[in-house]
Amino acid sequence: MRKAIICDFGGVLTTPLGNSFAAWSRESGIPLEDLGAAMASATERHGEHPLFMLEKGLIDQDEFTRRMELELGDGRRLDTMGDVLFRYLERDAEMIGYMRELRDRGLRTALLTNNVREWEPVWRAMLPEIDEIFEVVVDSAFVGMRKPEPEIYALTVDRLGGGIEPADCVFVDDMSVNCDAAGRLGMTAVVFESAAQARVEVEAALGRL
Repeated sequence: MRKAIICDFGGVLTTPLGNSFAAWSRESGIPLEDLGAAMASATERHGEHPLFMLEKGLIDQDEFTRRMELELGDGRRLDTMGDVLFRYLERDAEMIGYMRELRDRGLRTALLTNNVREWEPVWRAMLPEIDEIFEVVVDSAFVGMRKPEPEIYALTVDRLGGGIEPADCVFVDDMSVNCDAAGRLGMTAVVFESAAQARVEVEAALGRL
């Protein structure tokens, strides 16, 4: 049986996304609580969370910003989210190296990311070795679905092909909700906290497969 590793991008192969969102709030001068309230109001107005719609390619970044500014009111303007997020996002060289090691050991490899269509050139530039390390790259913004929707996990496994089933896969993500969804599909999930912790848990999981 061939084994597979499916890995997230932001917060696993990079520094935590929370740092970048905090920077977005700081540079915009708008508290995170207000941003959260604006997202909740936009969700109620449009029937779906604006960030989720952005990540599924249903709206573009300009429309996301317009909706958020409408809910914030008082003429408050948002800095372009992607520009700020990536300014404060850095590569996790240790975790990237570990993914390369797993590929070299013969594991099938896939990257599964919730992302934004306009950001693809930027995040790919952060990880120029992406197509060397990962056989399959599934970006939510280009497939119209996002984690933790089960369909995007199924699509990733299907694109790996070669007889790979969910039970053959170890899934690594920094969000427990995404790991829970992977687990329900039969994958072995590892909630990422650090490269050292993830290595120990991934190796243990591979040993059990």
